Amino acid sequence: MKSNISAALKKYFGFSEFKGLQEPVIESILAKQNTFVIMPTGGGKSMCYQLPALMQEGTAIVVSPLIALMKNQVDAIRGVSNENGIAHVLNSSLNKTEIKQVKEDITNGITKLLYVAP
Repeated sequence: MKSNISAALKKYFGFSEFKGLQEPVIESILAKQNTFVIMPTGGGKSMCYQLPALMQEGTAIVVSPLIALMKNQVDAIRGVSNENGIAHVLNSSLNKTEIKQVKEDITNGITKLLYVAP
């Protein structure tokens, strides 16, 4: 499978090698495994959902908490309280305990998920 992934990377994006943990993440997604990923800004998150989407039939749906995070920030500035905390937590630096709790929250609510933190 690695040669297929590398060939697709070259074909669609013109890159010869993956960045950071992209390759094992993409392999996991293509193997249809539930995949939970946290990467820093510039870690190559977009490739982790774009390449598998191009390599498979069907439509890819990407759920991102970015809009919810922006709304939380605007509401906080305005002094409005809301219940959208999970989006904020997922966009923060998390310690091991928080990551475990977020994983549990996600698995209890969603069966299949690829999440890569900004």
